[in-house]
Amino acid sequence: MPVLVGKKAPNFNAQAVVNGQIVESYSLDQFLGKKYVVLFFYPKDFTFVCPTEIIAFQDQLAEFEARDTQVIGCSTDTEFSHWAWVNLARDKGGIEGVKYPLVADTNKTIASAYDVLTGDYDIDMEGNLVASGELVAYRGLFLIDKEGVVRHQVVNDLPLGRSIKEALRMVDALQHVEQHGEVCPINWEKGAEAMDPSHEGVASFLSK
Repeated sequence: MPVLVGKKAPNFNAQAVVNGQIVESYSLDQFLGKKYVVLFFYPKDFTFVCPTEIIAFQDQLAEFEARDTQVIGCSTDTEFSHWAWVNLARDKGGIEGVKYPLVADTNKTIASAYDVLTGDYDIDMEGNLVASGELVAYRGLFLIDKEGVVRHQVVNDLPLGRSIKEALRMVDALQHVEQHGEVCPINWEKGAEAMDPSHEGVASFLSK
């Protein structure tokens, strides 16, 4: 699996559902020079683990917004599936109230560009295009800076839910590095002491 950290995030232009409404053209370009982006992939609408993550991101949306960060979800479902799910009450299996964008990667090109697509395409002995495995997205998450560069990525297998707290921690760490020129040691959290990356600074930090 290719590592995208340090590289430009693959751009896309796709349909999405934003605040309960279908948007015909949604792209990462609108955030260049303006906002950080947390782009996360999930396998399917109308499932079990996925809504726990999607709703958790919504519950913490104000925390991301306070950090000048746009949250974007993406799966290989259609925009109509997203729309139906967002507009269905939670007690009936929906995710009503989710306002941030859910991108429809119907052609599976976005998941493929980020290398989180399960399964694979192949050509059989008769020249027919065939698929091995189910072509949905792993639980990938990508933190993209204001220059459009991926600074952090993590990919979970389908049954393994993510930590929203860790996603916020990584946003804090990236912004601390950018603002202070320091580096963040293991388990660093916002407000904790970081490290001067010089040899003397690291030695001083480790001696405490």
